[in-house]
Amino acid sequence: MTIPAALRRAVIQRAGDCCEYCRLAKTDESSPFHVDHVTPIKHHGTDDLDNLCLSCFQCNSYKGPNLAAADPSTGKAEFLFNPRTQTWDDHFQINDDATLTGKTPEGRVTIDVLRINDEPRVQYRQFAMSSGEYPC
Repeated sequence: MTIPAALRRAVIQRAGDCCEYCRLAKTDESSPFHVDHVTPIKHHGTDDLDNLCLSCFQCNSYKGPNLAAADPSTGKAEFLFNPRTQTWDDHFQINDDATLTGKTPEGRVTIDVLRINDEPRVQYRQFAMSSGEYPC
């Protein structure tokens, strides 16, 4: 099902043109951003604004239909970060080298599943950080 244009605009505006998982700015149109279902449709998620967030191509691709995964620190099953019900700064820290650190199980699982600290992604954030474009 296609998200209506007005709803897409509302998601983009609420996010401030920023990926709600990795905090990358929506400035490069060669890597399109997506409206992501926080709870995927296959898990009975809805197209309601309260279940949608803005996601960069990489975060959206790696997230897929995942809701939870094993915490890399404890091995315990944990839910991914939910940008609709949780505060980003409570779960993540941006380091000087443009890597992200998970402050909570949800943060660690999200960084791991979405591969937020993969080298090419970190290098891109370092470049954006050096020009003042990261984080948004």
